Amino acid sequence: MSMTLAGSVRIQKLNKTYVDRAGNTRTVLEDVSLDVDPEEFVCIVGPSGCGKTTLIKVVQGLVMGDSGTVEVNGVDVREATPDVGFVFQQDSLFPWRTVGANIAFPLEIRRWDKKAQRQRVDELIELVGLGGYRDSYPHELSGGMRQRVNLARALAPDLSVLIMDEPFAALDAITRAQMQTELLRIWSDQRKTVIFVTHQIDEAVLLADRVVRMSANPGRIEESTTIDIPRPRSDATRHEESFKTMVDQLWDSLHGDRDGGAGVRAKLPNRDRAVPDRQGR
Repeated sequence: MSMTLAGSVRIQKLNKTYVDRAGNTRTVLEDVSLDVDPEEFVCIVGPSGCGKTTLIKVVQGLVMGDSGTVEVNGVDVREATPDVGFVFQQDSLFPWRTVGANIAFPLEIRRWDKKAQRQRVDELIELVGLGGYRDSYPHELSGGMRQRVNLARALAPDLSVLIMDEPFAALDAITRAQMQTELLRIWSDQRKTVIFVTHQIDEAVLLADRVVRMSANPGRIEESTTIDIPRPRSDATRHEESFKTMVDQLWDSLHGDRDGGAGVRAKLPNRDRAVPDRQGR
């Protein structure tokens, strides 16, 4: 174990290949290196198929790399289950459990005593703004509320690293914007290290300390951009010129300045910029 602060993630020269049913080998990740500091909020963007999801699965210990190393809190993920919380695109709640019971589930697995479980669940219900819904079931909640429960469940064990894989992608635009500002508030309170995968450039700029761009075929890290917009940020940040300028700069970096930039900006006046897949969708 290296002497590394809690909340750190260190990826060095990671490679991962898959073999399809026809016996063809495809390199998903090639020589990927990335350091994430404690309490840093890093967004990963890139086209579909660039290996974003594979990368975070390796960090979670769900997939092993072919070569290279991945350390969470200084511990190699091949040697121990990493202390990582994660939030998926779909809420993945247990429909037969109430809000409180869903949040408590990871605490039950870790054998927290009942009193500590209840105190922690109470704290998190208030933190994510679900006071009064402790005894509700997932089918009684809106999509945004279910994702709040999902986030609270990931935070419950108080792990230092949180991985979020397009957690707001299934939400409507208004709810998504609300959840982004809520996440900013919660992150400011909890100060976890966050690795957040998204296709939305404006979402990345609003949330991140740093945006990491990946390219496909094979998946590589092409660029790391520091977001120097001051914190705290809020919904009003979206209207600031510094925010709009940063979104434009990242858009041009990711896609090239097509039509001198004018055509792209005309088609996307609200800067709700999504990274297209390899077919340009």
